[in-house]
Amino acid sequence: MVYLFVGMGGFIGSLLRYGLSLLAVNIWGERFPIGTLLINLTGAFLLGWFTSRFGQSKKLHPYLITAFSTGVVGSYTTFSTFCLETVRLIEAEAYFKGLIYVLLSLFGGLLFVKMGQNFGDETRKEK
Repeated sequence: MVYLFVGMGGFIGSLLRYGLSLLAVNIWGERFPIGTLLINLTGAFLLGWFTSRFGQSKKLHPYLITAFSTGVVGSYTTFSTFCLETVRLIEAEAYFKGLIYVLLSLFGGLLFVKMGQNFGDETRKEK
């Protein structure tokens, strides 16, 4: 049964990622992979918040926790696209952009997870 929940979450997350990617390209163009960066940073924040807020909670069924964290966030974020875009920047000899992209993705992701955890801790205390 949990597979069905994860699959439904994956469906939602992948559609969100695709839609946001298209929106980012329409707004900022394709010179820098801002769409994937935004997706991965917001996904890091959401996963940090959600696991902090509901990971140990008895308020949500474990299937729903898995569906959101593995299904929605797991299919929303994309490590493979990040890697491909980094390689493409390097192949285009856009070394500085590639370096900035890697650093923003790595350190930004860590920062956003921590910010999400802090936000989750605060919202959990308020309830």
